[in-house]
Amino acid sequence: MRALYFGTYDRGYPRNAQVISCLRGAGVDVVEAHTAVWGRHNWSVGPAQLARLLRAEGRLLREGARDADVVIVGYPGHFDIPAARRVARGRPVVFNPLVSLYDTVVEDRGRYRSGSVAAGVVRQLDRIAFRGASVVVADTDAHARFFRERFGLRPDAVEIAFVGAEDRLFHPGWQAPEPFHALFVGKLIPLHGLDTILAAAAVAPEIPFRVVGEGQLSELLRDRPANVEHVPWLEYEQLPAAYQRAGCALGVFGTGAKATRVIPNKAFQALACGTPLVTADTPAARELLTDGVDALLVPPGDPRALAAAVRRLAADVALAARIGGAGRATYELRADEPTLGRIWRSILERATG
Repeated sequence: MRALYFGTYDRGYPRNAQVISCLRGAGVDVVEAHTAVWGRHNWSVGPAQLARLLRAEGRLLREGARDADVVIVGYPGHFDIPAARRVARGRPVVFNPLVSLYDTVVEDRGRYRSGSVAAGVVRQLDRIAFRGASVVVADTDAHARFFRERFGLRPDAVEIAFVGAEDRLFHPGWQAPEPFHALFVGKLIPLHGLDTILAAAAVAPEIPFRVVGEGQLSELLRDRPANVEHVPWLEYEQLPAAYQRAGCALGVFGTGAKATRVIPNKAFQALACGTPLVTADTPAARELLTDGVDALLVPPGDPRALAAAVRRLAADVALAARIGGAGRATYELRADEPTLGRIWRSILERATG
């Protein structure tokens, strides 16, 4: 089987790199037709960015045709579906969206006011993308249900494959650190619940917290508690060592609807490294994790519960090691590259009949 991975997708984003690696590991010949537009996950579409996007779509139409059984549109590829359908010439188009644009930039991040012209444009872009694909691949069952309901998709038009992590980088190596610290890595968007993390750090001043990243909510770090270290940026290749040296890893704790539907990259990366994970108790998390077995799950937006979970792990090395080891076992069973490669290949086989 040959697959064409197509579009203006972010080549460095884990979801794209990991899916391509999974498919190749499963024996699928993956070729790429790619034009860079987005940079470091920049979703802004001003006049200059729109001009770059239009030029990119033109290049993809001219140069994107390949001999392939199926076309996969990578993340973020919401603008690429019309071009992908033209290049596909009747072959299936599999959309790997990761998120809904409207759900992300309007409902979660509040970039555009609901009911505004801009929000209406984003909603229509979403609809064109999701309804224009032959198959949409969601990252959780909760997200799959949302996509089906939001865009009126047939049940068999939405498949599911966890996000996972890149096995070439993220592998076991966690050891209980001295001193213990709780690690959060992310883009500081509302979904992540940075306010909850900072409030938890204030509740547990004896425990160091390390926040890696910057973004929409960076201002919250200006008055952060004294026990919170902020590192604006780490190279992607440095993340495995950061997880392996952390006492525990923090997932997402936002209280918005989107937070209930996702299991983020950071959670899978921590599991792959055998690092004890603390994250919000949501329907999506429950698809993969069991509280007290392979992770500690706490109510979203509850800093006291988060602080209590971190304190449990800091005080009990045996518990932390048991949670981390079970997390790695869950990862190997449900979300490592060989497992996801089989799932992705079966999705492509069903799409191509």
